[in-house]
Amino acid sequence: MKKCNSKVLVALAVVCIFTSTPVLGADIELAKKSTIEKILKRGELRVGFESGYVPFEMTNKKGKFIGFDMDYGRRLAKAMGVKFVPVNTAWDGIIPALMTDKFDILMGGMTITQERNLKINFVNPYIIVGQAVLLNKKHEGKVKSYKDLNDPKYILTSRLGTTGEQAIKRMIPKATYKSFESEAEAGLEVINGNADALVYDLPFIGFLYGSQGKGKTVFLNEPFTYEPLAWAINKGDPDFLNFLNNFLRQTKGDGFYDKVYNKWIIGSDWKKELK
Repeated sequence: MKKCNSKVLVALAVVCIFTSTPVLGADIELAKKSTIEKILKRGELRVGFESGYVPFEMTNKKGKFIGFDMDYGRRLAKAMGVKFVPVNTAWDGIIPALMTDKFDILMGGMTITQERNLKINFVNPYIIVGQAVLLNKKHEGKVKSYKDLNDPKYILTSRLGTTGEQAIKRMIPKATYKSFESEAEAGLEVINGNADALVYDLPFIGFLYGSQGKGKTVFLNEPFTYEPLAWAINKGDPDFLNFLNNFLRQTKGDGFYDKVYNKWIIGSDWKKELK
């Protein structure tokens, strides 16, 4: 191997220093603008969600927000040494609210989609769910999967603007679709016999079946879509994204995730806290 001239090495080092300085300066300026700095300066973590998505964000009898995401929001605020501030926001305007700084992070059981990802950034998924079916009991034994519902004679319900609605339009297009402003209304339509099936996220379907649907409905509990849920933040903030991914990784390793999962997803004691 040939030896390098020492003068050449010095010259290269000088070039590297001067060419990298603007880049380092830009990185520092970007870090100063991170949402992390705003949160720490304000002393508050504002968490956006819409109460009512069982079991992720709900309102209990005392008016307190509870659920899987709420526990995580409080834990995140504690990790940052700031106050947890819940910001209950209508779902149809929740992404615009994030983009206009109404809150710092969206922790609302949101499914990652490419359309949403063009507007906002997602943290690594924290749970995988999918669409399932709550079927009116009169179809028990005849309808065995979502594919059997692909017929105009079946009335399907879901919540407006959700991945449940998208799944119906994409995978069960021949069915008659009826949208609702809330998943609870869409589910009651099936329970009361005014519709044939509800298509919605598996955790909610399971909750509705267990709390109101037994004897009146059939729970087809095999999800037919792959839907990772994740928290969302505004684009252009690599420092906050890095912090959140590491926070999530840490809580999955220290037992907190398992504790919250067992409490809200596996367990059912929390149901007595609801209105």
